[in-house]
Amino acid sequence: MEPINLNRLAYFATVIDAGSFTRAAERLGITKAVVSQQVARLEAELRTTLLVRTTRRLEPTEAGRLLHARCVLILRDVEEAVAEVGEGNTEVAGVLRVSASNDYGAIVLAPIAARFRQKFPACRVELFISDAIIDLIGNKIDLSIRVGWLEDSSQQARRIGTFRQILVASRDFAAGVKVDEPEDLSSLPLVANSVLRKPFTWTFSRGDFERRTITMRETFSINSTPAVLEATLAGGGLAVLPDYLVVDYLSQGRLVHMLPNWTLPSGGIHVVYPAARFRPQKVTRFVSMLMEHIQD
Repeated sequence: MEPINLNRLAYFATVIDAGSFTRAAERLGITKAVVSQQVARLEAELRTTLLVRTTRRLEPTEAGRLLHARCVLILRDVEEAVAEVGEGNTEVAGVLRVSASNDYGAIVLAPIAARFRQKFPACRVELFISDAIIDLIGNKIDLSIRVGWLEDSSQQARRIGTFRQILVASRDFAAGVKVDEPEDLSSLPLVANSVLRKPFTWTFSRGDFERRTITMRETFSINSTPAVLEATLAGGGLAVLPDYLVVDYLSQGRLVHMLPNWTLPSGGIHVVYPAARFRPQKVTRFVSMLMEHIQD
């Protein structure tokens, strides 16, 4: 096989990302004919069909999908290498894109991002707040903060902290019920977070050996952690919520820690990076600020 013109990889990747030769040409600032010609030559060099062209749509073949996935990583590495050199390994500049869940993003990351912007005004910050898992590579996300239990991932992950899960209820709701043991919970209403795998089943621990697994009534579920908090404050029932979300309400007396002598499983706070060899200063500095907050 003859040497490949690497510029054609960028043309090909842009066509896939844009969905058409016309939009790819607009992004690249060149003519549609040049883009089409370069992709055709790439196919000739590789001796394989990468795109299936019809009058209505453009679809990558299996070989095209595999090559595109590799191209995204290669081009991202090049961008980050150029940024690393351009920053002289000291300047924090450019655009930092961070994704996180609704609760952790709003409560923890948004204030940190504001302080980060004050400290590094040459760097623009974009936060993507959603309980859905956002594709890091496709959305050009620099890092994602994921709270809980990580599933197997092709990305690079680093655990930077932990959080506790706490069984809570509003002050008025707690005053009207008697809860001494985990078994007392089975007849009480739970405001469940339906994002979790088993939102109504919880294992309580006391000491090193005592474990009790309780399944609660399936009466009320919400697919948003902040909304679970608001429903709990309104007296909707018991709820299991992360400590960083309820600590202020507990200190104010608006929420009550139920069964304080029993503990629930703790979770991890992870930084997830897209696969890459380089970490720009904007990324390392932001993660450092987050870790300082967690340690404090």
